[in-house]
Amino acid sequence: MQGRLIPPSGERIQSFPAGRWAEEFPLAARAGLDAIEWIDDIDDEFDDADNPLWSDAGVEQIRALAEAHGIAVRSICADSLMRARLAAGPARERAVASERLHRLLQRAHLLGVSRVVLPFVDSSSILDADARAAAVRVIAAAEPTARAAGVELHLEADLGPAAFAALLDELPDDLVRVNYDSGNSASLGYRPADELAAYGPRLGSVHVKDRVLGGTTVPLGTGDAKLDELFGLLVALDYTGPVVLQAARGPSGDELATVTAQRETVDALWEKARSAHNPRSSA
Repeated sequence: MQGRLIPPSGERIQSFPAGRWAEEFPLAARAGLDAIEWIDDIDDEFDDADNPLWSDAGVEQIRALAEAHGIAVRSICADSLMRARLAAGPARERAVASERLHRLLQRAHLLGVSRVVLPFVDSSSILDADARAAAVRVIAAAEPTARAAGVELHLEADLGPAAFAALLDELPDDLVRVNYDSGNSASLGYRPADELAAYGPRLGSVHVKDRVLGGTTVPLGTGDAKLDELFGLLVALDYTGPVVLQAARGPSGDELATVTAQRETVDALWEKARSAHNPRSSA
């Protein structure tokens, strides 16, 4: 996840690393990663002018760095739409956010991105029935733009398994998929087995982090995320999609070592799950 390989801005765990974003490409290569999930974000300290995603010259710069370091940019996490409350805000606010989503999909196409993650959590939660209905409308309206751009819409939501499956039933287009966040599920008390049983075939991408039940992000393996169970289920589903590290930060200044260790943890989880699923392959 973009921004995790350099010191944070202020006290924020996740935000667009304005001014230093280019530094992450060589660092990602050193950490053994193969891609960066870009962040589209806006706040009081920076706006779209600071993010190269929003200019043609900036897109070319991203492409050049990706090629030079062998680090792809395959996805965008639309945190800007969480702040703008794409489905949970007032009607006028939703309209502005919806227009931004359409423009973001067009920018994703220019960059060659194949998926945009839409976070319906925290201030953009769709636990409320009205917000959920608004989400269905705005996503359905964006589907033609997404299809023209060749971009999937991956929904990250705080819904329980049955409610999430019901939402997907209202959005049957196969370009609408699930972004599974292991930390958010742990915090909400959801079980991977129940969730993937409900919508596993629609799984499109995975964010790996750990959180305590009802609480915040903690280092991998120290919270309530059932990571062994999750990776076992991913192997059983023959999941070959992306896994993005969105894990807790370590000490400031040790970002490269922290992310490298997190990548090694995920590699070990994959290997353990594959060996358990097919013991002969490890013999």
